[in-house]
Amino acid sequence: MITDPKNVENIAQIVTREILNALVEEAVQTATPQGQQCKVECVDNLCVKTCFDELGHVISAGAERISSTLGSLPDDLTKASYIDHTMLKPEATAAQITQLCKEAREYHFASVCVNPTQVKLCAELLRGSDVKVGCTIGFPLGANTPEVKAFETRQAVADGAGEVDMVINIGALKDRNLNLVARDILAVVQAAHEGGILLKVIIEAALLTDEEKQIACLLAKEAGADYVKTSTGFSIGGASVEDVALMRRTVGPLVGVKAAGGIRTAEDFENMIKAGATRIGASAGVRIIKGDDKAAQPAAKADGPKNY
Repeated sequence: MITDPKNVENIAQIVTREILNALVEEAVQTATPQGQQCKVECVDNLCVKTCFDELGHVISAGAERISSTLGSLPDDLTKASYIDHTMLKPEATAAQITQLCKEAREYHFASVCVNPTQVKLCAELLRGSDVKVGCTIGFPLGANTPEVKAFETRQAVADGAGEVDMVINIGALKDRNLNLVARDILAVVQAAHEGGILLKVIIEAALLTDEEKQIACLLAKEAGADYVKTSTGFSIGGASVEDVALMRRTVGPLVGVKAAGGIRTAEDFENMIKAGATRIGASAGVRIIKGDDKAAQPAAKADGPKNY
């Protein structure tokens, strides 16, 4: 039997990573006080450790450099089933949201992604279809408190959301207040999973250093997030192939990676999938699956929201 050398390399990387994580976690648990539980995730030579009390509250979170390796990558899905058909612009009308849902039904996109006040309408329009309703949380700045984000998530579940995309507290991450970042993510993870829905964690990669991207992804993985996501599309930049590849290496093969922000063509789509994305957020979903790259709209002005 002929084996693809790249597959062998990927398997070796994953096995090495999991062995290292197991060894580090064993050492952490040995040193953990009774009544507490700590989780550790490593990538490259960076490890993030988060400790919880008996009630599941975050006690502490920190990051330090030691040693680690990489992981690799995604599923074989049809193009449409990768795409979250997105409309997040503040001026979106009910007629535009209705059209979004009509297209999502027709092309069988993974979900629509809308703002919270549009969830009920989407849930009604998509009832009986295979398309989920996705909803943004703490969007687009991520500066709400964990309690507000958790409440917003529970309201989204009640309104019919099947997935939520939350924005982390970016300022807290840059301050290395990792306790707050961990509590922020965990609050939404718990609210989402209690409601039986998926959570994607937006790290706003364009505002972060590579190390900060890794820390954010590891904290999200530790908290039990289902996906990490590159961008809101409302900041200084969107998804890049380099960021998607870094995020995939960081979270390994079992956590989803969503690329969002500036993905307008079939070529953009293919590049993100090759880099490790398992979900794509785009307002140009129909154009992408039709391969109509010539019709791609020019980039939005640098001084305004990009509405990716």
